[in-house]
Amino acid sequence: MLLVEDVTKNFGKFNALKNINLEFHNGVYGLLAPNGAGKTTLIKMLTTLLFPTSGTIRYEGNDIIKMDEMYRDLIGYLPQEFGYYKNYTPTAYLLYLAALKGIDRKTAVSRVKELLKTVALDHVATKKMKKFSGGMIQRVGIAQAMLNDPKILILDEPTAGLDPKERVRFRNLLTNLARDRIVILSTHIVSDVESIANEIITIKNQEVLYKDTVSNICRKIEGLVYETEVHYEDTDRFRSTYLTLSEKQEAGSMHMRFLTTDTAKPEWHSVHPNLEDVFLYIYQDETTAQGSFND
Repeated sequence: MLLVEDVTKNFGKFNALKNINLEFHNGVYGLLAPNGAGKTTLIKMLTTLLFPTSGTIRYEGNDIIKMDEMYRDLIGYLPQEFGYYKNYTPTAYLLYLAALKGIDRKTAVSRVKELLKTVALDHVATKKMKKFSGGMIQRVGIAQAMLNDPKILILDEPTAGLDPKERVRFRNLLTNLARDRIVILSTHIVSDVESIANEIITIKNQEVLYKDTVSNICRKIEGLVYETEVHYEDTDRFRSTYLTLSEKQEAGSMHMRFLTTDTAKPEWHSVHPNLEDVFLYIYQDETTAQGSFND
């Protein structure tokens, strides 16, 4: 178990995170918030790249800062951008990193072969990475994070720039990896976590707003999301009145998905909210907020 207890992080007078309390067990956790909300700061504290200003992070009851190398041996980390040598093959690159981690050569050779098969790159194991797509490079990144068979796998915006097919492949891979480890996925892309995360963690105003299942979080705005048809000439007025979540042109009018606390009109059709609806609602401009997101 990984436990974050009353953690606050300040940079001088700037308060990046305050009073963070989280508990992680095996499974996938989606850390979901807009860029700049503090996701990367939390990730860097979980990987000991930053230390809390106050509070403690513990693994199996032990302070991770005091555990030092013993803790770092238990984690795998894929930052937003990781360095690699374009003229290296995946095999050569991973063997090089394994040597830096102190993994003996025989074990490393077997582990690298196994990992490249896991991330579906065994067919290009001896090809130079300069010809790889972004998705293939990210899979090499996952492999390097898994070299030490970590108990905690931490990924910071791992699908940025990937096409939809690669994102699906990536999500499937994470689901398999999470069977016997903690996987923490930091992202601002809702679809990356909606289908695979055991729990979603949202951060707002430097604090944890929610840590819950997708269904429970979506239930917070149950009965507030609708769909309706709006004539083109009325769309600007509609947008200024309600929080629009999505729009689609259909047969001379706009199909609007929106959120409101107003009493429903006959032409409105109530729909079940999804995680993207909640995300847009939570992080909308405070000056245009419609209603309250409190329990």
